[in-house]
Amino acid sequence: MNERYDFRTKRLFVEQDLSAGVALSIERTQANYLLNVLRLKARDKVLLFNGRDGEWLANIVPTGRKACDLMPTEQLRTQPAPYDLTYCFAPLKQGRLDYMVQKAVEMGAGRLVPVISDYTQIHKLNLERLRANIVEAAEQCGILSIPELEEPRPLNDLIETWPVEQPDRVLIFCDELANASEQAQRLEAVRHKQHAVLIGPEGGFSNKERSLLREQPFVVGLSLGPRILRADTAGVAALAIVQAFIGDLR
Repeated sequence: MNERYDFRTKRLFVEQDLSAGVALSIERTQANYLLNVLRLKARDKVLLFNGRDGEWLANIVPTGRKACDLMPTEQLRTQPAPYDLTYCFAPLKQGRLDYMVQKAVEMGAGRLVPVISDYTQIHKLNLERLRANIVEAAEQCGILSIPELEEPRPLNDLIETWPVEQPDRVLIFCDELANASEQAQRLEAVRHKQHAVLIGPEGGFSNKERSLLREQPFVVGLSLGPRILRADTAGVAALAIVQAFIGDLR
């Protein structure tokens, strides 16, 4: 079995189980994309994954002008364990939210938790759209485990229930008042724990929220340096720092 990632072949997420010789009927929109947008033909190859069975090479089997089946022939990569990193974020306006969710998936988030804080501007989320962004990012970047997406929850509820729901996980939040010179030592001190990253909305956290977070023994403040970053940019920067210091980029 070749475990190298194939960067050239089109990847497609499917819901069905994957095994050699068992043909899959795919959605009409997916078939139309393969046949009429990408102009793939009979016996052309695609890569399939479902978040459970690894990655499979499959042949296209046309069944009509806009319809086809896919025939898995060989497993190329086995299913890895899901990423453990949790990403908690205040929802943004749609375009920036799409970007932030996609980049969080690319950076190794395994669980996404929308959090409603005092300055959050968007309170109603299109979770189906967010899931579509998660799948698209996984398709494009060779990711095999589809991150979980939770229902939105208030920040106070997240903090109050954290010791029960996540007793072994540290919550790392972007704190404008954190001392950057002590950052490496603080992160190194929690390197052997499970991690979560919390990003606030445009405008940051309120003073009350920041005080509440800093009072918690499971919370670590993270500085993003001297520049003011937009919330979607801050999310990418924070994930990069955490992954580089104590995560899988270490």
